[in-house]
Amino acid sequence: MTSVVSDTAEAVDLCPEFSLYLKPIAKITVSVALPHLKTPGKSISNWEVMERLKAMVHPEQFSSLRISKSTMDFIRFEGEVENRSAVKRLLAKLDGKSIKLSGFTDVLKIRAVEHKTDFPTRHDWDSFFRDAKDMNETVPGERPDTIHLEGLPCKWFSPKDGVPDRPSEAALRTVFQRFGKIRNVDIPMLDPYREEMTGKNFNTFSFGGHLNFEGYVQYQDHTGFVRAMDSLRGMKLLLKGDDGKAVACSIKVTFDTTKHLSDSSLKKRQQERLKLQELEKQREEQKRREKEEEERRKEEERKQREQEEEEKERKREEKLRKREQKLKEKEEKKTQKKLKKQQEEEQKKLQLKISMEERKLLLAQRNLESIRLIAELLSRAKRLKQQQLEEQQAERRRLQQLEERRRLQEDELRRVEAEKARTLELQRKERELRDKLLGNLLKKSTNTDAVHLDLEICATQTQTQTQTENQHRETSEAKKQEKRKETEADDGRRERRRRRWRRSRSRRRSRSRPRRRRSRRHSHGQSSSSSRSQRESSSRSRSRGRRHSHQRSRRY
Repeated sequence: MTSVVSDTAEAVDLCPEFSLYLKPIAKITVSVALPHLKTPGKSISNWEVMERLKAMVHPEQFSSLRISKSTMDFIRFEGEVENRSAVKRLLAKLDGKSIKLSGFTDVLKIRAVEHKTDFPTRHDWDSFFRDAKDMNETVPGERPDTIHLEGLPCKWFSPKDGVPDRPSEAALRTVFQRFGKIRNVDIPMLDPYREEMTGKNFNTFSFGGHLNFEGYVQYQDHTGFVRAMDSLRGMKLLLKGDDGKAVACSIKVTFDTTKHLSDSSLKKRQQERLKLQELEKQREEQKRREKEEEERRKEEERKQREQEEEEKERKREEKLRKREQKLKEKEEKKTQKKLKKQQEEEQKKLQLKISMEERKLLLAQRNLESIRLIAELLSRAKRLKQQQLEEQQAERRRLQQLEERRRLQEDELRRVEAEKARTLELQRKERELRDKLLGNLLKKSTNTDAVHLDLEICATQTQTQTQTENQHRETSEAKKQEKRKETEADDGRRERRRRRWRRSRSRRRSRSRPRRRRSRRHSHGQSSSSSRSQRESSSRSRSRGRRHSHQRSRRY
């Protein structure tokens, strides 16, 4: 990117022969913190913030000021000034200050620092070449001795008597030999085969519109390389014109990490160049042969066209002779065609009438089949509805029976509770009689009435014991009977679920295969009903066995 420079006081000589100088890069980074926007639809203008920054540094001026990053929290600007001496003055005017925009109550905090350039250091190349396994520091090109330059303007390095937009390796060598003796230089865009060898385009345009190029400069010793890297660090290239105007250009300087100017790379590129030259010769020879073949083919085509024209003329005469004969034959054929056409039309009308009648008959048959199908579907739906009503009635009857059983169980439980309360009352009376008996025994130990009273008390004790045992046995039997009824109810629920599942499966089968024989469905229904009757009879027998066992236990 090139820019016009008005103050060249800090410029350092690079090559007076080409009017090239080095100028320090004077950049600052300004960050403006943005407040939280509470009003929807309201935004902060970057242009307004930029104008406020320019007004704050007045009378100093930015040679360029652009936005490097913009987020919801901050805006970051990169500004460039003419001299490094102005950087401190701008930092003092901007760092820690704040600005207030119209329409916003919050102030915007400003933070300004000097811009740090991305340039490799001595530690970077030393660590790279030390850790690289495929590098040999004793071989040129595999050690830190080559500089890779990008963004060099072609016009600044072109010879005065040559093409203005084509750089020269001699000019590049002359400019950079100021730092030490140069072993080799390379400009890839000057090699016509380089793009084909690497698949990379070396002709690039910068934002200023000038054609730029990249180049490699290899020094004979390490000191020249170090001197060049130290001199180019934080610098940009400056060109002073004959009219006194100066233009600066930012360039990218790195150390070579690809062994570009090593002997092996040079030899490899030379071999590829020879192969491409040989291939180019073969292509030129192929083009020459193709051109001769094209000329020969055109000559043969010309002769063939002449022969074809002669043949066409002969055929034209033959056609004229045959045409007259065909006209006579056509008249005869016309009459025959008319008769044949009339016969075909009559035949088509007859076939059309027959096809219409067949179509009507087919439609009538389809209507009849559809009516029969609808009637069958309606009858099936009616039967299914009747079955559902019967099932609902059976379910209601079953629920009524269960309700009656539950009522009987509740009555039985109430009776057991009453018996239990009566037993407790008898026990309480027994204890009272025992206490009285003990008191009487203490008073009248020789009285015979006391003996009879003791006998009565013992009899009442045995009677109450038997009654409590009977009550306990009845409560346990009632609980067992309740559990048995619950199991029977669970069996009935499972049986109903099985019936529903079988019914839904039979419905699905009947939908998927509507044309199955009715006899199969009937036999399947009989088998399922017989299996259900068997299961019901087995469940009844089990319940009957339980009742008998319950009665026997009650007798004991």
